[in-house]
Amino acid sequence: MTRLGVVMDPIDAIKSKKDSSFAMLLAAQGRGWSLHYMEPADLWLSDGRTFARQRPLTVRDKPADNFTLGEAEEEPLAALDVVLMRQDPPFDTEYLYTTHLLSLAEDEGCLVVNRPQALREANEKLATAWFPQCCAPSLVSRDEDRLRTFLAAQGDIILKPLDAMGGASIFRVQEADPNTNVIIETLTDHGRRLTMAQRFIPEIRDGDKRILLIDGEPVPYALARVPAEGENRGNLAVGGRGVGVELSERDRWICAQVAPRLREMGLLFVGLDVIGDYLTEVNVTSPTCIRELDALYGLDIAGDLMDVIAARLADKVSA
Repeated sequence: MTRLGVVMDPIDAIKSKKDSSFAMLLAAQGRGWSLHYMEPADLWLSDGRTFARQRPLTVRDKPADNFTLGEAEEEPLAALDVVLMRQDPPFDTEYLYTTHLLSLAEDEGCLVVNRPQALREANEKLATAWFPQCCAPSLVSRDEDRLRTFLAAQGDIILKPLDAMGGASIFRVQEADPNTNVIIETLTDHGRRLTMAQRFIPEIRDGDKRILLIDGEPVPYALARVPAEGENRGNLAVGGRGVGVELSERDRWICAQVAPRLREMGLLFVGLDVIGDYLTEVNVTSPTCIRELDALYGLDIAGDLMDVIAARLADKVSA
């Protein structure tokens, strides 16, 4: 029997109806795989090996009473066949250390999704720099004057930190905004923290599209997260409304541009954020929107991911 582990935030705090990690667990369990639950604090390193305190997990597709945890067991993490790394950002030093522990288990033969080295390399904002042909004008800098110069050139920009998620600390700034200086000072911590600036894309009114890729292949539909009235952010976490849309020709072109590099890095499950014609983020830590798209279009996105994982495991056995 395939043994699948998941490293995630506390399962009792998630909303199973919307949670993509929960969808993955349901899909794995539906294949007869055994589930093993861990939080980041359950991992440790001893004499060069990563160990885990893990609990057997059973999930049920219900709004409440939807999981059962068994008695904790301690064993090398590499005793599992595959581990899903599904901890949410912020991508801080503790998250970074966790990826190093996962890499050691990977070295012993455990398949980790997404690959820990790729998680370290593919910052969700900075990774867009690999694909400038897909992006609106952007700048990443600590220098407050440089950011103000970018604002003067573009006239209307988005400023955001590099390590957050869910729309946290994202600001729209226009020329002559009296709050410009304090926003830039706060985000850069007075010149001590890198901050991303992107030209404002007015098509956000039609939604920030989340496009899911499984081993580089796009799901044919995206969830356009339309901002609430008076908002510039489409994130569902801040009140955005999810609307299903078919991928456009431009969307598919963007996917074709990014897929080879992501596939080569071992990023099996990725969420691209696209506004209008432009790629704005490459989400690799814990991409969401599986359950919404499944419900809208009768898909089985998590099942498709498990098929890819099963094929990878079979390849390892036959190698």
